Amino acid sequence: MKRGSARPALAAAAVVVALVVGVVVWWPTEDAAVVPPAVGHVEAPIPAESHVAPVADLVYERLAQPARTVVRDRAGTVVATFTDDARTAVLDGPRRTFSEPKATSATIDTAAWVRLLPRPWQAGAETSDWFRSWFDEARADTSPDVLAVATEYLVDAPAKTDAEGVRFRGDASFGPVKSSGAGRQEQSDFYDYLGVPWDFPNGVTGRPDDSRYGSVDCSGYVRLVFGYRLGMPLLGTNTAGPGIPRRAFAISQFGPGVQLVADERRRATDYGILQPGDLVFFEVEDDPETLDHVGIYFGLDSDGHHRFISSRERINGPTLGDVGGTSLLDDGGHYSTSWRSARRL
Repeated sequence: MKRGSARPALAAAAVVVALVVGVVVWWPTEDAAVVPPAVGHVEAPIPAESHVAPVADLVYERLAQPARTVVRDRAGTVVATFTDDARTAVLDGPRRTFSEPKATSATIDTAAWVRLLPRPWQAGAETSDWFRSWFDEARADTSPDVLAVATEYLVDAPAKTDAEGVRFRGDASFGPVKSSGAGRQEQSDFYDYLGVPWDFPNGVTGRPDDSRYGSVDCSGYVRLVFGYRLGMPLLGTNTAGPGIPRRAFAISQFGPGVQLVADERRRATDYGILQPGDLVFFEVEDDPETLDHVGIYFGLDSDGHHRFISSRERINGPTLGDVGGTSLLDDGGHYSTSWRSARRL
């Protein structure tokens, strides 16, 4: 089975009830009579109509570092942020609580919904026809966004297949056990998780390894979420091009969007520049010159710390928890002291 380009999973799977290692993402559907578990959940969003201000009441403000357009209502509340040259947009919406009780006692309560624009943002795009129609739909949309999709691969996440029988979500591992028995292998990309070959637009074909079925390493996980699930172009190489490269260092250096924090080969502390959905990059292995780990920033947790989600060896797959090191940027732990750069796709 070959597929020529990344595409989101079927629209029928866009509205879901996702049970994830104690994370339940509770979306309003026709089956909403089902009662979600009480532990580790996302509270049901309120109807979009009750919190969306009319377009005529919105004010578009230009800010710098990074160059971006911030949308406010007449009360001054930020309702959306669009960053120049990036497709990642953050919209204000119903509050949700993300949790992973098997791996951390912390939770993330957020009103941020991370969506992908159909094209990179440019100053003044709010006057274009494509933006008006997209923004109206996006502000009322409560289907899974970047953050919700990212949690659909945690431990015990239920599997779901598309019409062609490809499992596109569910509990993901990090990779097969090394031959030495010490640790797990890296190099599992999104097509290994899916178990299907993939033809990249730059002429490279990825062929899944049966031993890696259901596995994604840290950058494979990012490509699974942003590329396969949400439709951003993907590359089969670690060079610059119209898509997300394969490895963490290449995504940081050549990836689409905007580099927020440059790698200066020292610990980064630019927490204030981050917004949910940003990619954060780390140097956690032997080569101090190479960024070798990447995660997705989620925001402030219930303890006031900056928390991210990534696929990691110690817990064997994606986690926002603290097994084998806290998933934090600011606590002085292993990943915190290894944080080097950030990019907004």
